[in-house]
Amino acid sequence: MDDARSRPRSSETHAVEPNAVEDWSRILDILASRRSCRDFDGTPMDRAVLAEIVRDGMQAPSSCNQQQWHYIIVDDRDMLMRCHDISGGNHHFAECSALVYLCFQKGWTHGNFSVVQSVAGACYHMILSAHLRGYDTIWNAGIGDNAALAELFGVPPIFEICGAMAIGRARPTAPAMKAPRRPFEEVHSWNGFARPGHTIYPVKPAKAYPYFEITNPSNPFAMWDPRGWSWEQLGDFRGYAVWAKSPLAGVYVSRRQGEATRAELDLLPDLTPGSRVVELMPWGGTYSVEIRRRLDPGVELHLAELSDGNLTFILERMKREGFALDHTHGDRIDGPSLPYAEDSMDVVILPQVLEQMPQPERMLDEVRRVLKPGGAVVASVRNLDSDYGDHWSEVESRGCIPNQGPFTPLSAETVRGWMAARFMPEVEQGIGTAVSHDATVVTDENRTGCRLYAGRWRAA
Repeated sequence: MDDARSRPRSSETHAVEPNAVEDWSRILDILASRRSCRDFDGTPMDRAVLAEIVRDGMQAPSSCNQQQWHYIIVDDRDMLMRCHDISGGNHHFAECSALVYLCFQKGWTHGNFSVVQSVAGACYHMILSAHLRGYDTIWNAGIGDNAALAELFGVPPIFEICGAMAIGRARPTAPAMKAPRRPFEEVHSWNGFARPGHTIYPVKPAKAYPYFEITNPSNPFAMWDPRGWSWEQLGDFRGYAVWAKSPLAGVYVSRRQGEATRAELDLLPDLTPGSRVVELMPWGGTYSVEIRRRLDPGVELHLAELSDGNLTFILERMKREGFALDHTHGDRIDGPSLPYAEDSMDVVILPQVLEQMPQPERMLDEVRRVLKPGGAVVASVRNLDSDYGDHWSEVESRGCIPNQGPFTPLSAETVRGWMAARFMPEVEQGIGTAVSHDATVVTDENRTGCRLYAGRWRAA
C-alpha cells in the first residue's frame, strides 16, 4: 500500500515557499488518511453540519465559474431506503446518515467534461470537509436508474444526476483500511507519456478508441481473452479492482451463482487436520470463505493469488466472516509458477479460474507437480458449450471487463481432455442447465452441456 504518511514531504528536503501554510505537511497527512466507508452506523447528523459540508464544496473550482451544479441532500430514512433499492442494493445507501446526490445542468461547458469535472471537484472538497470534521464518506457512481432517481426527486430533464456521496459515522467494527494506492512512479512522467507496461491493460487493436463508443454494457475494444493479457497485467488489474468494495462479510456473493457454489464445493474430499489445501486465484475470497467453512479448523488453507492487494482484501474479509487466520495463508504467486514444493499438497482447488488464466495448461502442469500422489484436484469452469456460453458470446463479452478480470468460457470437452492427460478422473458432473441461477447437478452424458463443468481428479 502506498501510504503518503510514510514518505517524506518536500519540506524535509527542500526550502518551503514563504506563502506556505505553516502546518501544511501535517494537514496533507491528515487528508491522505481519508478512506472510503461502506459500513455506517445509521445515526442521524445535524442538518446544519450537513449543510456546512455541502457549502464547503462550493469553494472548489468550477469551469468558467458557472457553478452549474446542484446537490440534493437526502436524510429521510424512508427516502434513503428508496435510494438503496434504486441503486440495486448498495447497503450503505440505507445505513448512512445522508446521501448527497451530485447534479449538473446539461448544455454548459461540456468540453472535456468540464461541467462534470467541476461537480467531481466539489464532491471531493465535501469529502475532505467531512473527514476533517470526523465523519466518514464514500463517493458512488453506481447509483442505479437515473430516470427513477429523477422521478423520485423531481429533477428536471435539463439536469443530470452523475453520482452520490454517502456520509455518516462508521461502525466501530468497520474496516480501518484505505484501499491501496499505486506506487507514485507508475502514474507520473516528465515532459511526455511513460508508464510501466503491466499497468496498461490490453485492448483489441483499432485505429482509434472513441470514448463515446465505450459503455459498461458495450465495449468493442475489450480484450476478454486472457491469453491476450500477461500474468503481470492480470495481477495488477485484479489487485486494485477488488477494492471496488470493502472487505466486509458477505461481499462479492453472486446472486446469479446461487447454489452452484455449494454444488462445486461438494466435490471436496474429506480432509484431516494438518492436510494442506490450495485455492488458486481466489479473487475477492468468495470461494475462500466457503472452503474455510467446510474444512476442519486444523487444515492448512493456502490462498495462491497474483497480487498482494487482493490477498490483503481476502484475509481481512475472512477475519470479518469470523475465521481465525492461524491456519490460513496468503501466498503471492508469479504467473503459473507455484511457490510450493513438489508432492506437498493434498488438494488443489480451481473454482472457475482456468478460464481466467493466460496459460491454463501450464498451471495444470504446476498443479500436478505440487500434488502428493493420490492428491485431489477439484475444478470447475464456465462452459462455452452451453446456453450460458451462448449468452456470454452474445451479451456479456460485448461489455467491459468485470472487476475480477478477463475470462473466456472453455469447452467442457477441452478441459476434460486437459485433466485426463494429467490426472485420473474420479467424479465428473455438470452444474446448471439454465443460463444462470440454476444449480441442477447432471451426472450423465449431458454433463458437458451444462453452465458449469466440474469434477474431482486424482494425481497418480
